[in-house]
Amino acid sequence: MKWAPKIGVAAALLAGVIAAVYLVWSIGFDAVAASVVRAGFGGLALLCLYALVVFISLAFAWQFLLPPAERRPTHELYIARLVRDSIAEISPFSPVGGMVAAARLMVLKGMNAAYAAASVAADATTEAMAQVVFLAFGLGLGLTQFRHLEGSGPLTQVMLAVLLLAVPGIALLIFLQKKGASFAEKIAARFFPQARQGVSFHAAIEELYNSRARLAASTALHLLAWIGAGIGTYISFRLVGGNISLLNAVALEALLCTLRSIAAPVPAAIGVQEWGYAMLAPLFGLPAEMGVAVSLLKRAREIVLGVPALLYWQGVESRKAFAPSSNV
Repeated sequence: MKWAPKIGVAAALLAGVIAAVYLVWSIGFDAVAASVVRAGFGGLALLCLYALVVFISLAFAWQFLLPPAERRPTHELYIARLVRDSIAEISPFSPVGGMVAAARLMVLKGMNAAYAAASVAADATTEAMAQVVFLAFGLGLGLTQFRHLEGSGPLTQVMLAVLLLAVPGIALLIFLQKKGASFAEKIAARFFPQARQGVSFHAAIEELYNSRARLAASTALHLLAWIGAGIGTYISFRLVGGNISLLNAVALEALLCTLRSIAAPVPAAIGVQEWGYAMLAPLFGLPAEMGVAVSLLKRAREIVLGVPALLYWQGVESRKAFAPSSNV
């Protein structure tokens, strides 16, 4: 029984890889490769630098969520957030694994364990709140672009259903975090032994959610990062030779992010992201092979940024593991 979750993750990953390979084969390897080559190493470097800029907004979103007394230097939160996303994007672990790693890094940097665990959970919630706004914008703009196209009806209905379910879903998530704090505290204590001392997880999560100003600031900064991701998609399409407007690129990214959220059980959304771009690109007047090329270009960017981040994380964890009296 204990192997069941691992088998499920492996099966989902394998299915995603097969789907991605089949997609490239069905579209044509040469067409996809030509688009990727058009971007070149210079284009990949540009995407990496741009992504690092967007992470500044994500770091501040986490920073502003914390009470002033618990805030850490922004560069520490920046690196922890980079590790969190890297684990979710290029490793077989779920996004939850990335959140745990980010919280552990902040504990090792001196943050109170309860606030580290609670703030990561609350930050994920404000990010989801911002994504709802981002999806609403993308869906509204997208409808004006492809509502007349044949075959776009089912996609529109799915996106609208996700949007309508997202708001009560986030409200339920906050309720469970606050009311289920005792259970969460036991989970947190498993990863962070110091969480048993001092401020409790329950008190930390209550304080985080009781400040509407900090929640609003964190949500606004996350929305800025979501829009930044849409601009990154615009840059990616231009690099592979695609002619798309900035607003349409933002709308496409909003819809793609929703597809990735629906397929959360698939590690790194392997296959889902590739099929998503291939399906959405024609709705905005672009060939499917360019959508796949953009997906592969983003995968390359994630690897370039993610591998150093994961090596840093492993280095910190290793130093702590071999340190005397290690209890984290």
